[in-house]
Amino acid sequence: MLSKTIAYFWIMNFILRTLISTLAILITGYFLGVQVDNFETAVIVAIVLAFLNSFLKPIMVLLSLPVTVYTLGLFLLVINTLIILLAAKIVTGFHVKGFWSAMWFSIVLSVVTSVLDGIRKRDERRRGD
Repeated sequence: MLSKTIAYFWIMNFILRTLISTLAILITGYFLGVQVDNFETAVIVAIVLAFLNSFLKPIMVLLSLPVTVYTLGLFLLVINTLIILLAAKIVTGFHVKGFWSAMWFSIVLSVVTSVLDGIRKRDERRRGD
């Protein structure tokens, strides 16, 4: 019974985080040089970005550790930008104009995702009281 509860919680958390990322992608793409064709594309982009951030980003961070330390962590922005550009190559219907658009998109996406996630956590705390 406990494993079903944990699995249910994990699946619901994944769905909720994917929806938050999807909304953040749609909001962010509206303002910057990024085009997202429709809601389905935004969902696919959120899933692809989650996959790339989980598997590819740690490898890239590890390989670029000397440069990241030398630039006091600013090189992580370049890594995030490269991941956004890679996602644009993988997902049809997700277009990024260039490197700088991808960099601003990654920065604003992080901020919007943090704000939406903060709202979600605040609501969870209110329901828990």
